[in-house]
Amino acid sequence: MTITTLDEIIDKVRQHGVKPKVAIAPCAEEFVIRSALAAYEEGIAEPIFIGDLEKTTVVAKKHSLNIDSFDFYEENDDTAAVAKAVQLFKKGKAALIMKGLVSTSVILKAILNKETGVPPKGIISHVTVFEAREGDRLILMTDAGVNIKPNLQRKADIVRNALQVARKLGIEKPKVAMLAATEKVNYPAMPATLDADILSKMSADGAFGDALVAGPLALDLAISPAAAACKGITNPVAGYADILCTPDIESGNILYKALTTIAGKAMASVVIGSDVPIVVPSRGDSDRSKFISIALACYLADY
Repeated sequence: MTITTLDEIIDKVRQHGVKPKVAIAPCAEEFVIRSALAAYEEGIAEPIFIGDLEKTTVVAKKHSLNIDSFDFYEENDDTAAVAKAVQLFKKGKAALIMKGLVSTSVILKAILNKETGVPPKGIISHVTVFEAREGDRLILMTDAGVNIKPNLQRKADIVRNALQVARKLGIEKPKVAMLAATEKVNYPAMPATLDADILSKMSADGAFGDALVAGPLALDLAISPAAAACKGITNPVAGYADILCTPDIESGNILYKALTTIAGKAMASVVIGSDVPIVVPSRGDSDRSKFISIALACYLADY
């Protein structure tokens, strides 16, 4: 059955009755603590706090948040806190890792460390899930946080990672829109349009299994049936994209921040492709977005 709302993800995880432990580093931030406590109260996950104990205590008391009953590992350096989270996962003491008040690059560097991390077998990528404006389905976006300027092969891998998430959410034949500024190939001025066209042809040849990949498509053509009809675009992906694949991290990050700050969207964000599920909301995200990011990571880990 296809999951159509973020609340359904939360319900699916809650129904399991198991609270996987999530190592949060560093943790001295209000929304991080709030989301962790909400995850525990809702039966989603049990937090392990890692960071500066004094700073975290000050933040918790200021906002009347009680963290006394949870495990706390004191690490006053951000890099050391993240390394501790990875160590706890490798020792089986944590099932997930969550980014606290630190840049994504610090988390990824610890994960990718060949000696002390959990190096993935393939590529890792950032996937965000949010609700469509109509409220009747979920839309995925990738990659707003990991791959800076992916080449054609990396984009194909990013699409494959996102397809895994879409299928686990019950989308049987995901529709992928390769975003660009136009629906026509304009090379060399707009290299992303050529990549999108090639990936679309790869999809037609079966490179992505039971999925439809189309592009290049402008954002409005990808998600608005009216816009697609106005421009005479009849591709089955146009207007109904399940996955929005941005050309690079800059456009992805801008779209992500526009959705959260202008449109007020709650966003569930994870990094996939590694053995350890990584919860990676933006540092400026609300406690709601951080909470549903934990839920999504738990859901993907369990299923």
